[in-house]
Amino acid sequence: MKKVIAKLCIFCGSSVGSSLEYIRQAQEIGTILAKNGITLVYGGGNIGLMGELAQTTLDHGGRVVGVIPQKIYDMIGRLCLHERGLSTLHVVDDMHTRKRMMYDISDGFIVLPGGIGTIEEFFEVFTWYQLGYHLKPIGMLNVEGYFNHLYRFLDHMTTHGFLGKKHRDMILVDSSPQALVGKLLEHEVEYIDKLQSDAVY
Repeated sequence: MKKVIAKLCIFCGSSVGSSLEYIRQAQEIGTILAKNGITLVYGGGNIGLMGELAQTTLDHGGRVVGVIPQKIYDMIGRLCLHERGLSTLHVVDDMHTRKRMMYDISDGFIVLPGGIGTIEEFFEVFTWYQLGYHLKPIGMLNVEGYFNHLYRFLDHMTTHGFLGKKHRDMILVDSSPQALVGKLLEHEVEYIDKLQSDAVY
């Protein structure tokens, strides 16, 4: 089943990282979303790759929805984009509510380079896909090989019988923002019963 993607959730770092290429590709993703009329759903801040992504989307006429917990908003509220053109900013009770809202209102997901929070969001939304809580495509933008070790770890899990190959292959990976967005738009999502797959646990 091919999903219509009107809103795309993107997980990425609140730091810009050590390479200018991380910034460039975050900006490219924002430009692509705006030009294709796809709303960006993201974590609500204006720092790091999150800020670069959101601001570029806005600068190109795109729509941006931010979701941020009250505690973080209180800490860095001045860094949110709400008064700088953010289409919608949801201030929610906690991190769990934030993630649930981001997942619910989005039609697909892309993971950009980031830290612990980004990786945690990726694994949670991947787990929910594996268990059939959603059928929305997940993409990983592998900027300068940033996710090579993570993808090798997924292969390691598959080799050792803890992750089915069909489930591992659910993740769409590319180093080109344009190609990755294209893959998500064309991807046929399907539910693969975990108990009937080649790895039960």
